[in-house]
Amino acid sequence: MTSPSGSTLEEAENFLAAHPDIEAFDIVLTDTNGVGRGKIIRRSELLAIYEGGRNFPISVLGLDITGEDVHETGLVWETGDGDLRAWPLPGTLLPLHATSPARGQVLLSLYTLDDHPMTSDPRHALARQVEALAARGLHPAGAFELEFFLLANERDTEGNVQPAAAVLDGRASRKTEVYSVDHLHGMEPLFADIYAAAEAQKIPVETLISEFAPGQYELTLHYRKNVVRAADDLILLKRLVRTQARRHGVTACFMAKPIEKYAGSGMHFHVSLSDDAGNNAFVGPGDDAGNWSPTIRHAIGGLAATMAETMLVFAPHANSWRRFVSGSYAPVAPSWGVNNRSVAFRIPAGDAKSRRIEHRPSGVDANPYLVAATVLAGIIKGLDEQLNPGPETTGNGYAQSADTSSIPKDWRSAIEAAEGSDFLKAALGNDLHRTFTAIKRAEYQRVARTVSALDYELYLHEV
Repeated sequence: MTSPSGSTLEEAENFLAAHPDIEAFDIVLTDTNGVGRGKIIRRSELLAIYEGGRNFPISVLGLDITGEDVHETGLVWETGDGDLRAWPLPGTLLPLHATSPARGQVLLSLYTLDDHPMTSDPRHALARQVEALAARGLHPAGAFELEFFLLANERDTEGNVQPAAAVLDGRASRKTEVYSVDHLHGMEPLFADIYAAAEAQKIPVETLISEFAPGQYELTLHYRKNVVRAADDLILLKRLVRTQARRHGVTACFMAKPIEKYAGSGMHFHVSLSDDAGNNAFVGPGDDAGNWSPTIRHAIGGLAATMAETMLVFAPHANSWRRFVSGSYAPVAPSWGVNNRSVAFRIPAGDAKSRRIEHRPSGVDANPYLVAATVLAGIIKGLDEQLNPGPETTGNGYAQSADTSSIPKDWRSAIEAAEGSDFLKAALGNDLHRTFTAIKRAEYQRVARTVSALDYELYLHEV
């Protein structure tokens, strides 16, 4: 049987020969929320997956953030919760660092039993947008930035999360420490293992930064010509960071806003386009005089025009919306600018050869496959319709009031905008759009009916 994902039996055979110590493998399928769902298999089972795939219930892609079935996705009883077939993704069969006994890992993607892409699999949605650009003679390249917190496993005296102490010597800091190199040294044993694990898994991790909040860090990834692989990198890196942090006795947190009074964590997506000859399509004549090429202007125009109806992709959870506070390096309007971190769509400083758009709205809790698929679809819309992004924002982009923008103000409004969006239906496909919005609606209802500690604090003795 030929694998529809492009994986080969030879890859698995060569891997087993090169790693005789590995006893088991994590096989991981990424769901709509970006959660890894799968199994741990024994070494003896690996070749069978490369020969004929591995059956998974279709409902695995219809789960909410807690792992509960969402019946409104149409992926449970309407299908009889039957099996589909998951296939390994080429290049993702890799060893896991410092596991005992030794384990490996491989990412999977879901297909029908007759080998068609399963239409609610987020990775396939991104692949479709890459193909749509290729039909126009354009090829996206990109990379994600990973912002996250390292938190202590123990809460403070008031029950709040707190930054982790240095794993090197236990030194604690409640200061922001932004760009402090000395502060990074306290986490050196953990980050040394993160880099070693990334090398073992061929994840192109680069710069490490102490970010703009106590306990917040950023890892950057090298640019990929293959945007689908760039999203794979982010999925793999999040799993890797979470695992290595746990081994060092701390918690890696990928919530968008874990600490009330500090900045949240974004997942900026850098994207560029090249033509069939390999030239940067965002570069055009007259750029040196500040006249941006029509291609990059139309691309930004498409992103601006579709931002309101796609914010649910970029901010998919209740906590996501706590990140959007003016002045917190999270954009509050569909603005654009050059070398300006207060806008949603930034053209970074640099020479023309490296020209790209930095898409800044997404939180680190977003699914990178959905983010990239939606961004590429927005770019296509802008190019096809020759949309104008409006005037460049200079200075403080937060001065452009969120009240005058079309961006939803809260999670419920974002869900409603996404549910009624024909653009998002086309970007994700009808089936994935239904799956995604049904899951978000179910999660919203779970949160909305929950009586929180804050409710008791505010109202128990007062009303």
